[in-house]
Amino acid sequence: MTEPQLTREFLRELFLFTSLTDDQLDWILAHVTLEHYPAGTAIITEGEPATCFYVLLSGALRMTRLVGGSEVETIRSDQRGSYCGATQFFYGQHEQRYATSVYAITDLTFLTLPAREFADQFRSWFPMATHLLEGTYLGWRNSDALIGQRRRLLALGEMSAGLTHELNNPAAAAVRATAALRERVAGMRHKLAILAKRDIEPDLLEQLIDVQERLVKQVADAPPLTAMQQADREDEIGDWLADRDIEQGWDLAPIFVAAGLTAESLDHVLESVGDALLDGALRWLAYALETEMLMGEIEDSTTRISALVGAAKQYSQMDRAPHQWIDVHDGLDSTLVMLAGKLGTGIEVVKDYDRDLPTVPAYGAELNQVWTNIIDNAVSAMEGEGTLTLRTAREGDRVLIEIGDTGPGIAAETKQRIFEPFFTTKPVGEGTGLGLDISWRIVVDRHRGDLQVESEPGNTRFQVYLPTTEQASE
Repeated sequence: MTEPQLTREFLRELFLFTSLTDDQLDWILAHVTLEHYPAGTAIITEGEPATCFYVLLSGALRMTRLVGGSEVETIRSDQRGSYCGATQFFYGQHEQRYATSVYAITDLTFLTLPAREFADQFRSWFPMATHLLEGTYLGWRNSDALIGQRRRLLALGEMSAGLTHELNNPAAAAVRATAALRERVAGMRHKLAILAKRDIEPDLLEQLIDVQERLVKQVADAPPLTAMQQADREDEIGDWLADRDIEQGWDLAPIFVAAGLTAESLDHVLESVGDALLDGALRWLAYALETEMLMGEIEDSTTRISALVGAAKQYSQMDRAPHQWIDVHDGLDSTLVMLAGKLGTGIEVVKDYDRDLPTVPAYGAELNQVWTNIIDNAVSAMEGEGTLTLRTAREGDRVLIEIGDTGPGIAAETKQRIFEPFFTTKPVGEGTGLGLDISWRIVVDRHRGDLQVESEPGNTRFQVYLPTTEQASE
């Protein structure tokens, strides 16, 4: 590798040093060193004392940060003059630490300055600029921490409220069904005891049990009925019971209909047990059938709870690698589950998914944050009434995820600024202006994709394009 000749002219080719005076460049030349690193080398480790300021002369590097114990890549660069390392050298702390780790993607060369000496000299060269930088840095860090914390708490509160609301319904249904099931089982034991006291022949009791088992198996396959069909079937069975002097048959008819029984089914029961035992047998069968339906309701409720917990894990990407090949539909669906409480009953959700889409290389939890931000804005724009449309498609070597709403649309002047940080159209106190900025950085910077918006009254569509190849995300 040919060593570059370090001169004033060479340094002025780097944008950081273009405007320095000759004396200032001479100080740089007196303190700078050249450092070469082969591909794959770990150059800087996050958390270690920040001793050097690095300026990239050639090659490519990548930066990472530790998030939740996992290393997350934040940026890649091969731009000549890019800098890293002790980038807050101007900030007057006694000991600073590297905020990121840096690795060499290819063989690279750094121009390296000692951070402490450079900081002292920088303050003497630019005293006012140093004070302004320190103030800006402190203000940005404090406001970013406060706003970020507030936003995370708000998002966590909304997600928790939505999930709690969704969990409450199946949990309450399971509790109600369990209480009812206890009563039905007790009644079933009571009716069986009454039947047993009547000295039923063993063959007859066995037939009754066979009828019970056959009818119970039909519960799961009971066809859904319209309200009119339900009423007609109940009238039919009610008449059948009344004709045979079964008291309070109107209480039994809805149970038999819900279980999928017909008057013909009851004829089979009559043939098996005879007139003398018909009343007790029917009530015992009603308890058995209702018990089966209640157990089915409990199973449905607990399955729903399990599905909600699974959606929450999918949304948070718990127990998953930060970067992986994902199906975008999984993230969209889990986000809808998490936001179900906010969607309410006034917003219709339409899914137009292309299920043949390939998986994409992505940071799943971060993309879920994108879907959350866009859907949340869409819901706010529609003010609780409208249609939310989620569409996926393949366009060339990219996957398109489009989220549309039927709100009032985005004005032309607003559309030009919608992805700017801290820009918001919401009233003071209701928005931070960071949601779409964060979404932009996740899609464009992190995934090398694209984020666009098309809008007119009644039809606003945010379009996210993600590459389908690993190379495109680098």
